[in-house]
Amino acid sequence: MIYLNAFLLCGLLCMVAQLIYDSTQLTPGHITSMLVILGSLLESFNIYDALIRWCGMGANLPITSFGHSLTHAALKSAENEGWIGIFTGVFDKSASGISFAIFVAFWIAILFRSHD
Repeated sequence: MIYLNAFLLCGLLCMVAQLIYDSTQLTPGHITSMLVILGSLLESFNIYDALIRWCGMGANLPITSFGHSLTHAALKSAENEGWIGIFTGVFDKSASGISFAIFVAFWIAILFRSHD
């Protein structure tokens, strides 16, 4: 049942993003940012953890999980360290993912040069 729930959640998010893309002038960057903010808002109201329990890793795959993980880390760090934890917690949780993205982007830029 958890596989069906994961499929339904991810499919719903993809369908909503595609409908927004098809019916508005928003770019994929705008839609991606909106989905990150949606994940952050759902985490702020303690809804995202319920989605994770409902569909397991299916809630951790879409782009909304990035907003969830940033907000979760900031709130957890703020509980332990005070208001300064809001800023430091975000970097603790996302540093490895961002570092890996920079590393891969660097090597792709070296290996595959544009023809312009």
